[in-house]
Amino acid sequence: MSSTVGYEPETQSNADIETSEILPGQLSDVVKQSLPKHVAIIMDGNGRWAQQQGKPRVFGHKAGVKAVRRAVSVASQLGIESLTLFAFSSENWRRPDKEVSLLMELFFSVLQREIKLLHNNQVRLNIIGDISRFSARLQKQIQKAQQQTADNTGLVLNVAANYGGRWDILQAAQKLADKVAQGELESSELTEEALNQQLCMNEQNEVDLMIRTGGDYRISNFILWQAAYAELVFTETLWPDFNEQAFKGALAVFASRQRRFGLTGSQIEEIRAI
Repeated sequence: MSSTVGYEPETQSNADIETSEILPGQLSDVVKQSLPKHVAIIMDGNGRWAQQQGKPRVFGHKAGVKAVRRAVSVASQLGIESLTLFAFSSENWRRPDKEVSLLMELFFSVLQREIKLLHNNQVRLNIIGDISRFSARLQKQIQKAQQQTADNTGLVLNVAANYGGRWDILQAAQKLADKVAQGELESSELTEEALNQQLCMNEQNEVDLMIRTGGDYRISNFILWQAAYAELVFTETLWPDFNEQAFKGALAVFASRQRRFGLTGSQIEEIRAI
């Protein structure tokens, strides 16, 4: 993965200016450094934010929903194609039962409340992860929300729920193994592309930019395959405080980096000069 330098929105003096001013012009496809097509965000810091307010952790999760709305709005307005949010990891089941139960109820209520707004703004909702562990009630709501927005043509909003990057790769490998066992595929045909076709979000662009809020410098088993060449941006800002300025600040950091994709800096400069 690429550079992992963090940033703080407060120090980005140009973070709140117009996108056309902070993002460079047209480059060749291999090195285009304008808006990322696919942004992924690890939304960390809800619990700590609530504790700082002297509130229960669930208070922070509820406040985090407002930050989700802001992020979706910015991504939609700027024409970003895909936004992937890490809502609930496969490891989060280890949290206290009460907090997990409250998160499940919050997830259900948000799906009910927000789906009309998403639909009216042409956002297509896509839940990634193993939803079989969720209650039948929640699974039904997920399916309903996805079906309602399935034909929308705007931003694709991927919400990772009971998701893990290792799980994603494993389930893809298992599907290919089944095809080999059934004689539908030769072992020589097990290529990167074949595996990629079995992963979540296989019809979308790979992740260009991964943002993590909350001050930790790790990717926590999130979209390991899809983010192989992602630029990583870390910020101390807790998720409920991640506003439009913070998002645009991260986009500015992305635009300032030279993405080489295995080439040398000199090769990139030559391409820029064409």
